[in-house]
Amino acid sequence: MKVAAILVAAGRGSRAGLTPYGPKQYFDLGGRPVLWRTAERFLSTPGIGPVIVVIHPDDHAMAGRALDGLLDRVLLVEGGATRQASVRCGLEALAEVAPEIVLIHDAVRPFVSSDAIQRVVADIDPKTGAILALPVADTLKRSDGDLIDVTVDRSGLFGAQTPQGFPYGLIREAHTKASRDTRTAFTDDASIAEWAGIPVRLVPGDPENVKLTLARELTLAAERFRGEPAMIDVRTGNGYDVHKLVPGDGVTLCGVFIEHDQALLGHSDADVGFHALTDALLATCGAGDIGTHFPPSDPQWRGVASRVFLKRAVEIVEEHKGRICNVDVTLICEAPKVGPHRSAMVEVIADVTGLEAERISIKATTNETIGFIGRREGIAAIATASVVYGG
Repeated sequence: MKVAAILVAAGRGSRAGLTPYGPKQYFDLGGRPVLWRTAERFLSTPGIGPVIVVIHPDDHAMAGRALDGLLDRVLLVEGGATRQASVRCGLEALAEVAPEIVLIHDAVRPFVSSDAIQRVVADIDPKTGAILALPVADTLKRSDGDLIDVTVDRSGLFGAQTPQGFPYGLIREAHTKASRDTRTAFTDDASIAEWAGIPVRLVPGDPENVKLTLARELTLAAERFRGEPAMIDVRTGNGYDVHKLVPGDGVTLCGVFIEHDQALLGHSDADVGFHALTDALLATCGAGDIGTHFPPSDPQWRGVASRVFLKRAVEIVEEHKGRICNVDVTLICEAPKVGPHRSAMVEVIADVTGLEAERISIKATTNETIGFIGRREGIAAIATASVVYGG
């Protein structure tokens, strides 16, 4: 039998957003675009040809680059305003070839296997189509708002995949008729076949044959084609700060003022705890240190509360798509006592970072009367922050 394939690649991929390569079908997967990967799967499957690639009218240059090395084996066809219209354009482009069977496939399903493609073809006959489908595994709920209306019985329910295959003449005629019917919403080609009275068989699908819809799915697919496991991007940053003690009436540590017979000397409020924590957060995304963003040579930062610095570091982490997991600050001083103020410090950090109290650690230790800290000449702080990036 003569079997043709239509790869639908005319969409804009709004849910994934534009990638650095354009719409998601042009996203790079291990050195090759999604579209190339998908087309190659069909071109390497015995008995499949010709292969039509339906593209957006603006994408000729991108498609040409994406299908480098395969262009002499595929035919590019401009699609329409909707997926349904684009499939019809592909079907019309096959009129002269008039294959017995046509397979219609989402171009953003690059993991389809030759075995799955051939299973669909094997179950098509002159009057019956066939699609890949998987039994629904999740419990289904129906709701018109926030509350569940009813639990839907999932027995006998399937999730449709592509390719979806049909006798060419029947599905072309069904698409032509469907294009004149504006009352019915068709979500795939099988629904058009059902509407037109064409029986459609269910062929066991493949969980690996996923449709790349969201940006995160593109990232995971790229890692898979590189042969790398999906990595949870957890980063740890460290910070250290020290300030000199001078005669005064108190010190600010981790955002809390503590009465004391000394004060910390610095351009801002000299809060060593917040300075160290600010550096730790900036380190997780390679954003320099506190001096990069708040140089002591700049008079606008004179006497400013270090909470301002920490808040900006949190914003920079968020701008880099980071999520703070936990922070840990160790204050090193002979005096004042930190313990009675620990809860207040945790509360301030929680307010600035959005973390729960259990994700914030404040510790204190002395220097056993050794060195400048032991002589009460200064206070130091060490901070560590863990941040998850991406995803």
